[in-house]
Amino acid sequence: MVGVNPCGLVYNTTDNRVYCANQTSDNIKVIAGDTNIVIATIPVVNYPVGLDPRAIVYNQTNDRVYCAHPGNDTVTVINGATNTVRATIAVGDNPVGLTWDSANNKVYCANQNSNNVTIIDGAGDTVIKTIPVGAAPLGPICDPNGNKVYCANKNSDNITVIDGAADTVITTITAGDAPYALVYNPTGNKVYCANENSGNVTVIDGAGDTVVTTITVGTTPYALVYNPTHNKIYCANNSSSNVTVIDGAADTVITTVAVGSGPLALIYDSVYYKLYCANYTGNTVTVIDGASNTVITTVTVGSRPFAFALNPVQHRIYVADFNSSAVSVIRDSSPTGIEESLRPLAASPALLPTIVHGVLSLPRSLDPSIPWSLLDISGRKVLDLHPGANDVRALAPGVYVVEAGTRGRAKVVKVR
Repeated sequence: MVGVNPCGLVYNTTDNRVYCANQTSDNIKVIAGDTNIVIATIPVVNYPVGLDPRAIVYNQTNDRVYCAHPGNDTVTVINGATNTVRATIAVGDNPVGLTWDSANNKVYCANQNSNNVTIIDGAGDTVIKTIPVGAAPLGPICDPNGNKVYCANKNSDNITVIDGAADTVITTITAGDAPYALVYNPTGNKVYCANENSGNVTVIDGAGDTVVTTITVGTTPYALVYNPTHNKIYCANNSSSNVTVIDGAADTVITTVAVGSGPLALIYDSVYYKLYCANYTGNTVTVIDGASNTVITTVTVGSRPFAFALNPVQHRIYVADFNSSAVSVIRDSSPTGIEESLRPLAASPALLPTIVHGVLSLPRSLDPSIPWSLLDISGRKVLDLHPGANDVRALAPGVYVVEAGTRGRAKVVKVR
């Protein structure tokens, strides 16, 4: 058991911990990633995270967790090493969405009732400035390639584009009816916006910040996630109980996958190429194969699954069960079923990648024609690798994945 009404989860890549924000009990439980035991309870106040699971994020550079509190218009900053509150920051009215900008080490907080975004310095935990945006802004996202932040404004049917360096508004883009969720496609440099009331997804060119096309999906699209392996975007349609699969190159619908009742949240596993879909009113999680777009299995969880977190070290999926006051843990490390171990890069331990003094070494015996890459836990490529020594000193501490081209073989490694 965790606290009452768990509604937000985030994974700490530095310390291998999961943080669970509990809305009604006003606290955050800290779960050890290796044992799944609650190791700390952090008291907070006034409605942590609220009704949007996007209101808790992790700052990998400084090992800090940020949690928004709609009840008193603040953001709590937690030290990830000691699990203690290091600061409380006043923001705008009804903060409901957070994102961490790794390029500039800033946290962006969308304030729904004051129609603005508070920008927090990730090093000093102080407010840099507050930017007016559209009406009822929700969960912002970052475009690291263009150094931009996109914010969906639900009540004004548009998206505000913010310059990540200057923290000024670049432009405002018209979207569909009630834009609710955003996701960035780094392969095509595009942003996808799920429009809750119009049942479609607006596709935006990340270079010119113009609308490329609008894609019809299911009813009440609530969540989006990107599959970097196969360049697909998944859209959870809450009222039609299905997931639309979108081709990230052509921006067309590949297929629609039936899931459980009331899909509300999505997470993609970039190691084993699986999509997890939380079905809020069905009390299940549907697991979908990222290559074939077919349902692998359906896992029964607690009442009202609301949010996800992925632990790539032990390879576990954490599910916040809102009405059960619990977190379900799914361990699924096989392409075809549930098992206990990660797929290795090679049969011999001597062929696995190692990190010593900031250098990631791949065995020189590996095939140099295979495009080896280092991915972050979201599946975004951060470095091209080659057999031999690879300098990773510039990377932030955390968990990364070594991928061998299209062969689907990967190993989680940790950079400190």
